[in-house]
Amino acid sequence: MNSYSTFIGLECSKTGEQFQPGGLMNLSPCGAPLLALYDTEAAARTLDFKNLASRAHSMWRYHEMLPAPDESAIVTLGEGMTPLLRAPRLENVLGLSHLYVKDEGLNPTGSFKSRGLSVAVTMARHLGAKKIAIPTAGNAGGAAAAYASRAGIEASVFVPEKAPSVHKVECALAGADVTVVRGYIHHCAEIVAQRTPAEGWFELSTFKEPYRAEGKKTMAYELVEQLGGDIPDVILYPTGGGTGLVAMWRAFGELEALGWIGEKRPRMICVQAEGCAPLVRAYENNDEVSAQWDNPTTMVSGLRAPKVLADFLCLQAIRESGGTAIAVSDEMMFEAQRKVGASEGILICPEGGACIAALEVLVERGEIGRDERIVTFNTATGLKYADMIETDVSVIDPLSI
Repeated sequence: MNSYSTFIGLECSKTGEQFQPGGLMNLSPCGAPLLALYDTEAAARTLDFKNLASRAHSMWRYHEMLPAPDESAIVTLGEGMTPLLRAPRLENVLGLSHLYVKDEGLNPTGSFKSRGLSVAVTMARHLGAKKIAIPTAGNAGGAAAAYASRAGIEASVFVPEKAPSVHKVECALAGADVTVVRGYIHHCAEIVAQRTPAEGWFELSTFKEPYRAEGKKTMAYELVEQLGGDIPDVILYPTGGGTGLVAMWRAFGELEALGWIGEKRPRMICVQAEGCAPLVRAYENNDEVSAQWDNPTTMVSGLRAPKVLADFLCLQAIRESGGTAIAVSDEMMFEAQRKVGASEGILICPEGGACIAALEVLVERGEIGRDERIVTFNTATGLKYADMIETDVSVIDPLSI
């Protein structure tokens, strides 16, 4: 531990066994995700909520609660500090009083994945990795490629055949070695796991390394800062691998330890696609873990995650927060995209549309109050999904005018 970071080690999410920092690690010995630990008492001495304005305008303003040992170690493109946008016209459409959209599409690589990969690549390079590999539905691969190039290390990206073409192009343009897999993201993950020993890669799969979650948790830190030290009543979050959901839930505990907030917590709403909803099914069945979702049918790549490694952590966060899990159809997501764009001019992705669609359902059910303070997450710019959207446009021949 030093004055820049109060990171003190890692903890197995299942057994509680702790490990000292200082080497590249993926899962714990029992095969569970590792979670970062900090000396929050020490962090609170310098990470003062009242003095944030003078700090860097990026997520690294919270450096005491991030694992990088010093500023020179950081691999950054200026990620974080995305806008929290009030949506008054959409409030009127939906009959709500306090609706906000946290727009992660304004991150350097166009999605919230910038946060996690900035920290993951920072620590991978710091701990000696020369080559990284990642299975991805799209956005994580683009971020991994960009931050690996920024760090001067090699990146190999494995992406499902059905992922939007822009994601594959993005990875290639950022200098990664891109392999398209005829299958789903879990097939990509299997290939990465099989080839890693021979290739000498450090694997950056979701929750197979400890630090992507640390970047994602800064979304909760920013929410509290942007709300003036308060928290929302409800957070709706599109959940594929679940990193953001788990990371933010843990972050609220850290924020209380730092003295930024009290005991109150937001209800965490997990939103998935009807065509791939392993966590929703597990939640509804009162299971502690989820079963793999066979033959996912959703077109939305970020929600096409048939098996969730940290399923038990996701389900804990939902239940401990008093939240719920809900699945919506692809058609509902695309319709919500149009509704948000037409009412607010925010170009949300389909995953972000899933949150708006879920919000409408939960409000009608009475599970979310119309006067509650609600935050929905748009996890990427809608421009990355342009080839999925049909548009009605007029065509005019200038010679006919």
